[in-house]
Amino acid sequence: MEGITGILVDLFVLFAAAKVAGELFTRLRQPPIVGEVLAGVLIGPHALGLIGLPDSALIELFGGDEKAAEEALTVVLDVIAELGVIILLFFVGLETRLSELLEVGGRAAMVAVLGIIFPFILGFAFIWLTDPIGTEDLEIEAAFVATAMVATSIGITARVLGDIGAIRTREARIILGAAVVDDILALLMLSVVVGLGGDDFDALELGLTALAAVAFVAFAALVGTRVIRQYSIHLERLKIRNAPFLVAMIVMLGLSALAGIIGLAAIIGAFLAGMMLAEAKERFNLEQQALPIYEFLVPFFFVIIGTKVDPGAFTDPTVLAIALAVTGLAVLGKLIGGGLASAGMPFRSAAIIGTGMVPRGEVGLVVASIGAGIGIITDDMFSVVVFMSIATTILAPSVLVWLYRGYRFTAEDVAERPEEPPLPDL
Repeated sequence: MEGITGILVDLFVLFAAAKVAGELFTRLRQPPIVGEVLAGVLIGPHALGLIGLPDSALIELFGGDEKAAEEALTVVLDVIAELGVIILLFFVGLETRLSELLEVGGRAAMVAVLGIIFPFILGFAFIWLTDPIGTEDLEIEAAFVATAMVATSIGITARVLGDIGAIRTREARIILGAAVVDDILALLMLSVVVGLGGDDFDALELGLTALAAVAFVAFAALVGTRVIRQYSIHLERLKIRNAPFLVAMIVMLGLSALAGIIGLAAIIGAFLAGMMLAEAKERFNLEQQALPIYEFLVPFFFVIIGTKVDPGAFTDPTVLAIALAVTGLAVLGKLIGGGLASAGMPFRSAAIIGTGMVPRGEVGLVVASIGAGIGIITDDMFSVVVFMSIATTILAPSVLVWLYRGYRFTAEDVAERPEEPPLPDL
């Protein structure tokens, strides 16, 4: 089909741009994901327009409906981006033992809770007190923007921690545990705000959603890991080639899909799948088998995030000022929450944990899209939330790398990871 050719060209441009930008930023001693996101901004439909715009063949395939063709192309790219972040969190799960998360469970829960409370209060207060856009339903819009500010994209932080070999540190385990709790709480808050905005709030449905989310995480984390650890899975007995790897991919996709059905982010399911299979990874060397897929798919996620940014939306000084203010409060809220929850730990550790919870990434973009789709937020406020999501995505990685400079890794931190590159010397 001729329409597919244009999509393949877009994928080529996306992947090539991601790798060139990643190489450039690595040489500049900066996190490669920052280059990948900025590359997406540059080549996206709102800048150079090299990708994201359907060609004539694809438009013709949809009967001349340019809007439908553009939406179809967006769906294709979003699915590829989602696969990228799913494989990323699966890898993170493979590096995480349940026992390690349980050791920091209380601290992680506190980081998640305080990391939600402070950004929400700051965001709601700012929008409600200043009414910067002049909307009719101020309380609902303020609540929605504040909800977007509580989200955390663990995919961003996980990539950075993995790149610098810090994924097994205590701070990283706290961040990962907090991210799981954060996702559940953010889901419930989003459900409440959407329900209030649409006048169809159902407390019973919300309660059932919360129960299903908690049950899913608890079952996968507690039962799944225990079954694999105690009884193994004897995948070597299967006759198909690369059976352990193929079964791992089935489990990863299955739990990702189930998480999405429940209402959680699919990446939570992928992370839990990796954590379950971490109990058997030494036998099957799953990381090495899946590494080529990781290298291919993960960069798509970051560069496609960049393509969603419209720089022209911020030519209005008022919108730009609001966006900067909201971004500053979003960062401050996570730093305060993470810092207070890390009381008793070294200052560097508290700063790492707070910074690790800062990126909003694709989670913030999804929340913004939902709000715009049901008419809760204005176009200008949509641009503000998008700016906040992208800005926190770009800022946090460089700060994390800087905070880890000179960090004293223990033998436990680097166990089973001899292949990790040394920490960049900035």
